[in-house]
Amino acid sequence: MLVCFSQTTAGFSDYQFLAGLKSVNLSSLLVGGMARVRAVLVGLGHRTACYASYALQHPEEMEVVGLADPNGERLAIFAEKYNIPNDKCFSSSQELAASPRFGDIAINGTMDEAHVETTIPLVEAGYHVLLEKPIAPNSSELNLLDAAVTKAGVKVVICHVLRYAPFYNAIQQRVVAGEIGEIIHIHSTENVSYHHMAVAFVRGKWNKREVNPIMLAKCCHDLDLICWYNSGIKPTKVSSMGGRHFFTTKNAPEGAGENCFDCEIERDCQYSAKRHYIDNDWWPFYALAGEKNYEQGEQTDSKSLTNHISATDYGRCVWHSENDVVDRQSVIIEFENGSIASHDLVSNSSRATRRLQIVGTKGEIFGDMTSGEFTVCKPAATDGKEYTQEVVDTGVSEDMHGGGDLRLVQDFLSVVRGEQPSLATTTLSDSLNSHRIAFAADISMQESRFVDFDDI
Repeated sequence: MLVCFSQTTAGFSDYQFLAGLKSVNLSSLLVGGMARVRAVLVGLGHRTACYASYALQHPEEMEVVGLADPNGERLAIFAEKYNIPNDKCFSSSQELAASPRFGDIAINGTMDEAHVETTIPLVEAGYHVLLEKPIAPNSSELNLLDAAVTKAGVKVVICHVLRYAPFYNAIQQRVVAGEIGEIIHIHSTENVSYHHMAVAFVRGKWNKREVNPIMLAKCCHDLDLICWYNSGIKPTKVSSMGGRHFFTTKNAPEGAGENCFDCEIERDCQYSAKRHYIDNDWWPFYALAGEKNYEQGEQTDSKSLTNHISATDYGRCVWHSENDVVDRQSVIIEFENGSIASHDLVSNSSRATRRLQIVGTKGEIFGDMTSGEFTVCKPAATDGKEYTQEVVDTGVSEDMHGGGDLRLVQDFLSVVRGEQPSLATTTLSDSLNSHRIAFAADISMQESRFVDFDDI
């Protein structure tokens, strides 16, 4: 038996056991009384490596049994790490899926634009899939995958890891318990640090709007949280404003070169690639991807780092890069019950963090993810006070996603084993609204108009 969830306005159907999905036979894999799930890894990048590390920490729960990636060097590295034989290493998701199924789940961490084309063969082959977000770059591909998953009768869980971060999870427990009543308004802010913006959305893989609008690529976590707190209530209308106004050629300082490694002002520039990726060792898994020694976990000298980075887009000046994604955007969402939500993407902040405020009919909750603290405030006029206040400390973030990465994997394995899911468990159907909000926001911003959600 496997569990399945439906999305309702009540918000409690996540706990219901439903029939009709293909179950995984784990009886032959019982280890110490617990079923060990066999995983194949598709797309051997940073996110896949993170999720797969659960098998190293908890071998009694998960075992990596197969790999798929077009990069032969990556295949070799992962094959050695997880002791995978050659006949279980494939060059593509399609090739792996064409082989008789030898695993229970697939962890798909391919690039965003390849998610649908790599996932459909896996679900058709009977694999349950843990799929990195965002799901798809447009509504047509989103619908294509949704139809394939429904037909195959398997589980596809999206990596909305912030649901599993103690900060956000504890807030949702308060919301579900009714502590602040019915939600009136949600406001969230994502402050993207100047160095993260530079490496990912100016120099990096997500610097083109045609690949993914930044509201989808960076903020689908935040939009998912908004929909999660609203317990599946349908959005009705979306409006958005934003633009690219800072990381442009006209804002380049005098003396700025095309490349940071051939620039007369590099030592005085806060965006220096040399300072970010070599001196400070920030974001090496982006800037050093493909560097042989780094990929193999070996020591890499400064000269080799310089040669590698200077020859890639990660060495380019942030004002002379060929990026076209916006560097600020705000979105407003109206829901069927009349509640309103807004989200601000703020780039170039000195400190990266997410902030949240939820106002309900009986009180409000607000907090900062990086600090791990949130405050519950309630009106207290009947007690002769303006308000009561409770400060809750959920702990400092353990990773870039607030400690949610491996908690997500743990929950996914529980679902596959047929155990009761957690409050945070999300399926493909649960994630559709948040993605469609991002698509609507991009249309609204480009065309300066409200977008009816039913048109997306």
